[in-house]
Amino acid sequence: MAYYVYIMASGYNGTFYVGMTSDLPRRIWEHKEGVVDGFTKKYHVHRLVYVESHTDVQQAIRREKAIKRWGRAMKISAIERENPHWEDLYSTLNL
Repeated sequence: MAYYVYIMASGYNGTFYVGMTSDLPRRIWEHKEGVVDGFTKKYHVHRLVYVESHTDVQQAIRREKAIKRWGRAMKISAIERENPHWEDLYSTLNL
């Protein structure tokens, strides 16, 4: 089973949300559709801009917590290294 750590943004250099899930397409759809009240719905954080895959759930949890502690500049650097145009990666997921 794969576990995903991801960063969503409200837009280029916008508000960030960091999460972890084992069902990335479903979870991102939930963020985009606003089916769960919370941070992403309130602040319109609907663009998937960064994804990491892990095979161990504990490793994924540790990584999510680490990324949440990163400063804004480190998050931007990670996003731009993997996704320099801040494209919404949702359409690239195998749905």
